[in-house]
Amino acid sequence: MRKLDAYSVSIGVLGAVDTYLTATLILVPVWVTFIAWASFFILGGRSSGLKQSIASNLTGIAISSLTLLTITLLNANPVVAAICVGLGSAAMVQVSKIPLLTAIPAIVWGFASTVGTTVATGKPITTPGLDNPALVATAAMILGNVFGYLSEIWGDAMTREPVSLRERTRV
Repeated sequence: MRKLDAYSVSIGVLGAVDTYLTATLILVPVWVTFIAWASFFILGGRSSGLKQSIASNLTGIAISSLTLLTITLLNANPVVAAICVGLGSAAMVQVSKIPLLTAIPAIVWGFASTVGTTVATGKPITTPGLDNPALVATAAMILGNVFGYLSEIWGDAMTREPVSLRERTRV
């Protein structure tokens, strides 16, 4: 099977599994898992892409959490909140100096996924326990990266390169 066809099968099937699991057993936002899945592939896949994607996504979650906590602690108005987000955004760029964290967009996806999870769940960043939006986003991003890794392994296993004309004519 050609690579794109194999990946269509693996990503399609695992996308359905991901959607079912996040709707029934692992209650995290499916859209966050898909963001992390894309992050895995955009960082080149394989184990190196998995490590870099997870590290970057989780760094974004940490920066977002600190930003949201600061906004909460300051009981911030929109101007102060905007300044806090600006500082968090600058922090995302600064941490990209670390070799494992050079992919700024993957950091931003973690940041944005945490803010989005906070808004979607209606739970503040100060929520204790497993319902904390940062923990929910973390679980979703790790799950999405794992699904990316599995879809790549499965897709590669189903892939065969087209046989060249020279190899077809060998006796």
